[in-house]
Amino acid sequence: MAEGIAGVVEYTLAQPGNERVRSVNAVVGETNDGALNDIRGRHVTKENVIEAIRSAKGGPVPEGAVGAGTGTVCFGYKGGIGTSSRQLSSSQGSYIVGVLVQTNFGGVLEINGAPVAQELARSRKGNQYGSPDGSCMVVVATDAPLDARNLKRLAARAIMGLAKTGSYSSNGSGDFVIAFSTALDARVPDSPRTPTLSPPVLSNDAVSPLFQAVKEATEEAVYNSLFMAKTTTGYGGRTVGALPIDKVLEICRKYNAIREAK
Repeated sequence: MAEGIAGVVEYTLAQPGNERVRSVNAVVGETNDGALNDIRGRHVTKENVIEAIRSAKGGPVPEGAVGAGTGTVCFGYKGGIGTSSRQLSSSQGSYIVGVLVQTNFGGVLEINGAPVAQELARSRKGNQYGSPDGSCMVVVATDAPLDARNLKRLAARAIMGLAKTGSYSSNGSGDFVIAFSTALDARVPDSPRTPTLSPPVLSNDAVSPLFQAVKEATEEAVYNSLFMAKTTTGYGGRTVGALPIDKVLEICRKYNAIREAK
């Protein structure tokens, strides 16, 4: 965490136009992946963080056991990074909500209402559902012009997506959601030219479709993190298996939880 904050601060201070900036309030999130990772080794350096920011680009996001998701475990199976998005209709503004998750939590997995964990438990040994503890980092991005208050409300609805997958935020969980808007008109300048600001923002009633979008996108992002993850052997030789996708599809068909492509 300390190295992550140091990297973000150093990168921000070095940006053109920030020569007179004296303080940076960096935000860094993480989950405890000590089950597979040598977490006490603190291998992520400040330089790693700066390079990650500099190399960020648009396009498809790698999913599964990659990056910060390399050592995570979800519902007793290999978790990782998952993404998804939704776009509102033109009548609702055509706004987009994108979600990225780092899944490292437990619960009782279900997909579209199909009791996946219960069905898979018949062929698993020991703890049939894996540990209920763990955490999930959720990052929500939207181009909708939202103020801080409605971004907070949007973040709260992402947790509903976690619940849809079977998470119940156990005692040892630490689920966090960071939400931000990329709408240019919603940005607050560091040194405003006028004493008052009035950026256009969506009204409360117009935000409801975004709430549904973030709930759906979060749910799907969790599934994608599981579907894209591979069986991984980590620190100390411990192995965490990937979700058996073929069996999961059979279960979903049994409960009419998926629509087959024609």
